[in-house]
Amino acid sequence: MLKQSDRRRSWGCRPWNSTESEGASQGGDDQHRRSVCSVGARSGSQASIPRWPEGYYNYYIEEDVDREDDDDLKDDPGEEDQQPEAKTDLPAASATLNVNVGGQSYRLAYWQLACYPKTRLGRLATSTSRSRQLGLCDDYEEQTDEYFFDRDPAVFQLVSNFYASGVLLVLDELCPRRFLEELGYWGVRLQYAPRCCRICFEERRDELSDQLKIQRELRAQAQAEEAEELFRDMRFYAPQRRRLWNLMEKPFSSVAAKAIGVASSLFVLISVVALALNTVEEMQQQAGQGAGGGDPPPILEHVEMLCIAFFTLEFLLRLASTPDLRRFARSALNMVDLVAILPLYLQLLLECFTGEDPRHSNGSPREHDIETVGRVGKVGQVLRIMRLMRVLRILKLARHSTGLRAFGFTLRQCYQQVGCLMLFITMGIFTFSAAVYSVEHDMPNTNFTSIPHSWWWAAVSISTVGYGDMYPETILGRLFAFLCIAFGIILNGMPISILYNKFSDYYSKLKAYEYTAMRRERGKVEFLQRARKKMAECLARSHLQPPQRQES
Repeated sequence: MLKQSDRRRSWGCRPWNSTESEGASQGGDDQHRRSVCSVGARSGSQASIPRWPEGYYNYYIEEDVDREDDDDLKDDPGEEDQQPEAKTDLPAASATLNVNVGGQSYRLAYWQLACYPKTRLGRLATSTSRSRQLGLCDDYEEQTDEYFFDRDPAVFQLVSNFYASGVLLVLDELCPRRFLEELGYWGVRLQYAPRCCRICFEERRDELSDQLKIQRELRAQAQAEEAEELFRDMRFYAPQRRRLWNLMEKPFSSVAAKAIGVASSLFVLISVVALALNTVEEMQQQAGQGAGGGDPPPILEHVEMLCIAFFTLEFLLRLASTPDLRRFARSALNMVDLVAILPLYLQLLLECFTGEDPRHSNGSPREHDIETVGRVGKVGQVLRIMRLMRVLRILKLARHSTGLRAFGFTLRQCYQQVGCLMLFITMGIFTFSAAVYSVEHDMPNTNFTSIPHSWWWAAVSISTVGYGDMYPETILGRLFAFLCIAFGIILNGMPISILYNKFSDYYSKLKAYEYTAMRRERGKVEFLQRARKKMAECLARSHLQPPQRQES
């Protein structure tokens, strides 16, 4: 590689006298070999180098023997050919290489190109094989001695400036992917660019990659998976399952699909309202009186069973019509549907397990009663947890709500920021609770009896809620309380702008993708409706039109 002076990025060349060249040509055991950069003569061929005019120097660079970078160039012929190649005369020292890139002509000095022999133009300038030169370019015009390249002239302007100055500049208006492709074609490395340009370029490239990834994920959420080839390869009821899939996953594909989506949202709201009303004291008293009097179960229980039946049927239809079981199992919305119906069935299973007949059990009735009470006490806690999990049914609205899906997507994308926020809150709670406990535990009738008891006060203070059930009484304790509240104000304001900006961005993009998919599906429906209406009008017109009489 080319030597650097004072560890700078700009590349320079060093003069080479004749005595040094003779010594370099004779030494064959060195790990590096030297090649002449003036007119492209190879190492050890000092006799073939033409005489330079006054004022010029012969320059050399150090190259690795293994040539690891030779594979970077495309369409580069091999070093050795079986057939004899046509040799070209070496150009003069002041000669220039005529290059036409994208319709724009450039004149580049041979000695500048030869300073970078591992690049495409460097090999073109230093090569003496005509077939090798023609393999490095797209076309060649012999009359004007001009090499043609069908590449981007805007990027080559920077490449030509790199050969002249030794510094590769990067413009902000260039596409990062396209710029890297062009650099790979010309064989120029990004390391030749200054550090400031390289840092800005890498930031734009990473930002572009993140944006493309986010757009793919948002588009996958907004649009239902077509999976045409999966439905085509199905063996059992492929057309019926495809229609059922469109009915359940594409609300705007038909009127029936839209009705199913509205019904699903209504059942979710009804089940949540019934769950809330079931905890009202008056409702519980009516249910107890009805059960004691032998009356049928209350209306809320019937509503609960009806909602569970609808959710179960909906989940089974989605499971039966899915073209890919793995993708169905990885979907978060499908897991929410399963969690919405699973608690009731687990509750029924546990109730059946605990309701066994004591006459068929071994042991005395007293021992059986003690065992039953213990088992029911443990199972009762599980049942309460199962009833609490019914609240998760409201998450089913995320299937029909763009805002909820955008919020969940925001939390997934900002998990690092949210994790840092939780870490800072935890550190603040532990620090300020220990500080306040150390100065308040000696006070009479204090609530700060231990550090775990002080966690609640620290959490309330950091969140800036301040219930007032626990408060410090000493001056030092109040100083710690002030610091805790100030820390909470600063901490709560840090992630708000980040989360809000990303949520607004994701919500607008998701809404746009959904609107595009909705218009496409509605267009199909309207097209079918117009076709049917037109066909009906044609048939009605043909029936109403009297038959024409044949002239005799």
